[in-house]
Amino acid sequence: MARVNARRTLRTYLKQIVYGGNDGIITTFAIVAGFAGAQAQGSQAAAFGGLAVLVFGLANLTADAVSMGMGEFLSGRSARDIFRARHHEAEAAARVDPAAAAAALARHLTAQGLEPHAARHAADHLADSPKLMADLSLRYDHGMEAPEAHNIAIRAWMTFGAFVAFGAIPILPFLILNGSDAAFAVSLGASGLALALLGVLRWAVSDQTLATCLAESLAVGALCAAVAWGAGHLVAGIG
Repeated sequence: MARVNARRTLRTYLKQIVYGGNDGIITTFAIVAGFAGAQAQGSQAAAFGGLAVLVFGLANLTADAVSMGMGEFLSGRSARDIFRARHHEAEAAARVDPAAAAAALARHLTAQGLEPHAARHAADHLADSPKLMADLSLRYDHGMEAPEAHNIAIRAWMTFGAFVAFGAIPILPFLILNGSDAAFAVSLGASGLALALLGVLRWAVSDQTLATCLAESLAVGALCAAVAWGAGHLVAGIG
């Protein structure tokens, strides 16, 4: 039972965990890769080494984590408010003219494969509930689903927490190893493992294969790291 509940919780907040975690890793490792690219070019900026990575990495980590969490909260609240307003309008319309609402629903049910007579019969019965009619109208007429019932603040905290937890991974080696030349290699390996973990989490609650989830997570991370490394290398060369 505990395992089922844990799986349900993971599925509920998977979007926030993957979204926040993936952005966290890529955001901070981009700084690491950028400085590595500059160092390969022999830039003086790279002379600051691990200290620069820590300063810029921690600054980006904290600021972006707050931004991501607030963005999740505000977007969730906006989606909820918009749905409630549209739902109120649709419910009022269903109360004023239930026959028209039933006719519109019957057309949708017929389009879904029901016989016209059965669709009309079902719509007439459903018209007794204006709230249900509003739900169906928003779904079929406007493609709107009710926002997730889970607490918006919890989703925002999950995004924030995932961003911080995963985003700290690329810069921790520079803190622990205290500027060692091995810090970049350790950061690269740790970031790859973290991206793989996100891929495993996606696989655990989806219908995709493990290989697909891992490949997608690692490919996105590798692409962003390569772009950051190239940008650092290019800018250092210009300077």
